[in-house]
Amino acid sequence: MNDQSRERERGESWAVEIDDLVKRFGDFVAVDHVSMQVPKGEIFGFLGPNGAGKSTTIRMLCGLLTPTSGEAHVNGLDVATQPDEIRRSIGYMSQRFSLYDDLTVEENIDFFSGIYGVPRDRRAQRKDYVLRMANIVEKRKALTRTLSGGWKQRLALGCAILHDPPVLFLDEPTSGVDPIARGAFWGLIHDLSESGHTVFVSTHYMDEAEYCHRLALMYRGKVIALGPPAELKKGLTGHTLLDLESADPLATMRTLEGAPGVADVAVFGGGLHVTLTDDDAEAGIGRVRRQLDAEGIEVKRLARIEPSMEDVFVAMIEAEERKAA
Repeated sequence: MNDQSRERERGESWAVEIDDLVKRFGDFVAVDHVSMQVPKGEIFGFLGPNGAGKSTTIRMLCGLLTPTSGEAHVNGLDVATQPDEIRRSIGYMSQRFSLYDDLTVEENIDFFSGIYGVPRDRRAQRKDYVLRMANIVEKRKALTRTLSGGWKQRLALGCAILHDPPVLFLDEPTSGVDPIARGAFWGLIHDLSESGHTVFVSTHYMDEAEYCHRLALMYRGKVIALGPPAELKKGLTGHTLLDLESADPLATMRTLEGAPGVADVAVFGGGLHVTLTDDDAEAGIGRVRRQLDAEGIEVKRLARIEPSMEDVFVAMIEAEERKAA
């Protein structure tokens, strides 16, 4: 098979393909040998804390940064040798939205139509689509600076898809936006996926992981887990997860950390999540109560719960820390 045939096959199989990708800044390794494949039409979540390497990876996939080593292809195009072609073929939206506050909603759409090279005979049609898709028809004459964060977010997404790109990269697009606006935004993402677009989205909001078809959990430049949310949560089903509220959380942590049968204790909201090594919930709850009673610690709530993606991520990070130690 010649190089042209391989490129055609790659473009037909995957929207994004990453093989052993590395990015160094001096001695600092921001992206550490990352590999993954994203099929067309998938909502792929890139999950992790700030500084994990998510944005650096996305900037390489968008042709904005050159990899130190490894390979990556988007729409069958090589990020190292075809960055200009990639930038023309994708949609990109960051948490800063990249909008012009002194222009109206409609004027921003007109401007980005020109930037993205939308043919003149299609601009009216694409503008109408974006206004309706983002539900901002009634705000078309409003100055962008007068919009709330949620409305700006919708407008920025609309501008990013004016040229109807097959792959859309959203880098922390919901940062700083209220939960109701975030929920509405994810509805738009699912609509795009159902119409055939591939959406590659990074976030540090753990609850947003549930909206994705598959996830990559990233920590310190490495992908530490990859798969559907439900599959990743199954990794904790061999354990018992307890939600614990006590009169003295700090003393509770000291008592339970390292205690027999306790795999992990983590702060969660105003209480604690306790992971037990066995799957006998009743026996585990009784043992924890006895341990805390022996220290004179009042228990306000102690119940078994199903793990969230945050529980999964915390458990995996702590496993990575133990490996490093």
